[in-house]
Amino acid sequence: MHLHILGICGTFMGGLALIARSAGHRVTGCDAGVYPPMSTQLQEQGIELLEGFDPSQLALKPDLFIVGNVVSRGNPLIEAILEAGLPYISGPQWLGQEILQGQHVLAVAGTHGKTTTSSMLAWILHQAGLEPNFLIGGVAPGLEVSARYQPKSSLFVIEADEYDTAFFDKRSKFVHYRPRTAILNNLEYDHADIFPDLAAIETQFHHLLRTVPRNGLVLAPAQDEALARVLARGCYSNLITTGQASGWHTRSAEATSFDVFNGTQRLGRVQWTLTGAHNQHNALVAILAAEHVGVPPAQSIEALSQFAGVKRRMEIRGTVNGVTVYDDFAHHPTAIQTTLEGLRAKVGSGRIVAVLEPRSNTMKLGTMAARLPSALAAADLVFCFGQTEGKQALGWDPAQVLASLGSRVQAHTQIDGLVRAVATQARTGDHIVVMSNGGFGGIHTKLLEALATTQA
Repeated sequence: MHLHILGICGTFMGGLALIARSAGHRVTGCDAGVYPPMSTQLQEQGIELLEGFDPSQLALKPDLFIVGNVVSRGNPLIEAILEAGLPYISGPQWLGQEILQGQHVLAVAGTHGKTTTSSMLAWILHQAGLEPNFLIGGVAPGLEVSARYQPKSSLFVIEADEYDTAFFDKRSKFVHYRPRTAILNNLEYDHADIFPDLAAIETQFHHLLRTVPRNGLVLAPAQDEALARVLARGCYSNLITTGQASGWHTRSAEATSFDVFNGTQRLGRVQWTLTGAHNQHNALVAILAAEHVGVPPAQSIEALSQFAGVKRRMEIRGTVNGVTVYDDFAHHPTAIQTTLEGLRAKVGSGRIVAVLEPRSNTMKLGTMAARLPSALAAADLVFCFGQTEGKQALGWDPAQVLASLGSRVQAHTQIDGLVRAVATQARTGDHIVVMSNGGFGGIHTKLLEALATTQA
């Protein structure tokens, strides 16, 4: 079958394209921004990419158009598809019907930690020799790719996003996945561009729970109030709640190691390079999900001790003149806070410099701007970047919102000026954490180059 994918360069749709190709389909696709690394990865797999959404693409005569949620009404190609009465489907629905049906789906949902937890789980299963299929929003070292599909494998790990499915299907993507093992990592208000309030997101999570079979497994933290409300509306499957001393929980040994317990029984110690209580939680639920498909906890603990993390999750981009630059995919105040607190536990009194681009739709709208000062409290210096015009313009004033941080904070509207300011103030031993869910104008490379020519 010939599939033509609209919005193919997005993380999810690009991964779906690779899976469709592995399933034996001919795949072509288009996007408004056809660029590396996704374009390179797709072209290496023999997938033809077209720039833009021109109606002339109907001449390709695919058997089916797969529509990403980046496409909305008014898009010239989708308008042509609708007018011609041609068959189309959303990416999540196609994946659920054509690939996930018959697989044991292990879905990782939640506001934070989906990519990291999915990567941990896929890594554990890979190390156990189970060769899982997966579709993840990032690339973990050792897995090398963000998506893989082998028809002979019966396990599928998927990052289960609560964002809407398509312009014609406003349900969350994850309702199409039908998991047998469901991880609910946490739940906070996010995606202010599509959800009016937290209750609306809770309803989508409730719909997800309704798809898990009775002999399936749901994993959730005991302390999350929003998830407690979701579970109270009905959980029809086996349920394990984590984080209580009487059940499954972790205890920190050092900044980069922790012990895994089931009640009073210590099952082993994970020693790795990751930091923060949030990553301990991610690891614990990955261990339990892996146990649900037959991997003993001791084996998972050993595998996680070799887990090197995920690209763009506190990924070290380089060290120059004793200054270390990290890249972190921060998109929410809670994620910012847990990341900085985790780094603080690791570096002690070392200086932490936070360089923030509030780029997600929720952050740009200012819905959670009031929470940023406390989220950034662990940083010694804070540089906030915000455009004043265009699609990425902020709807709030960083200098005003972050005023309570006093002299620790600077607000910038130009990348080059921001880079100069950070490089000038950096000192040997500093840890610079660049936080954005976008490319941030290539700031990481620019910053490393500036540090190389600036006296540290």
